[in-house]
Amino acid sequence: MRNYENLVIVKPTLTAEEIQANISAIEEVITSNGGEIAARDAMGMRKLAYPLGKNERGYFHVIYYSVAPSAINEIERRFRINENLLRFVTIKYDTNREVTAWNQLVQKAQKKATQPAGEAKVEAEEVVIPAALEEDAE
Repeated sequence: MRNYENLVIVKPTLTAEEIQANISAIEEVITSNGGEIAARDAMGMRKLAYPLGKNERGYFHVIYYSVAPSAINEIERRFRINENLLRFVTIKYDTNREVTAWNQLVQKAQKKATQPAGEAKVEAEEVVIPAALEEDAE
């Protein structure tokens, strides 16, 4: 099983209940194909960089999951069929460095999900300086 991330943009013309139903359907597609969802990140309604089919805004939702590589074609096919999705992108995390980054993203999304809405804190990003750059600085 490999680690993947899907960013989906749902049409903004839907009601909140319809948007949640579409997100549930998207997650059902992943789990019905043998995927295990690790975390979700509801980014909310955002303005698009350019209009997509007369839509200036879209509801952004990120899903982090693990699934067999053979299931990705079916998952993406089902996403293409869904008329309520404006766009989607699937990102594969393959190398050790990418898997480490995926784990950090999952932890951050889980922490964000468990945090109460009123206590939104801005956390300082941890900057990792490669050893080669540290030697050059000295």
